[in-house]
Amino acid sequence: MLDFLNPILNRHPERIKANVEIYTWATCPFCIRAKLLLWWKGVNFTEYKIDGDNTARENMAQRANGKRTVPQIFINDQNLGGCDDLYELDAKNELDPLLSQPAS
Repeated sequence: MLDFLNPILNRHPERIKANVEIYTWATCPFCIRAKLLLWWKGVNFTEYKIDGDNTARENMAQRANGKRTVPQIFINDQNLGGCDDLYELDAKNELDPLLSQPAS
């Protein structure tokens, strides 16, 4: 929708080859922050909104090795953790290489 901004923002969504999934709650500020960073990087991600859905939360916890907090972020089926973990990877310049790896 806002692809015309890519050159201005220096975003390169064509470099994003990874499968990115995020479990969220609608009103969670950490979920919103994580989605903003992913959007800023041009990532098309799958969002699982689990507000009040205990079955979905159990599924998330099983995938996340028991972690029940949101957001839980997965890149190519690997659990990265939450919002702070995502921003930490970005600060270390380790997020972009993960996003450029194609899903297996």
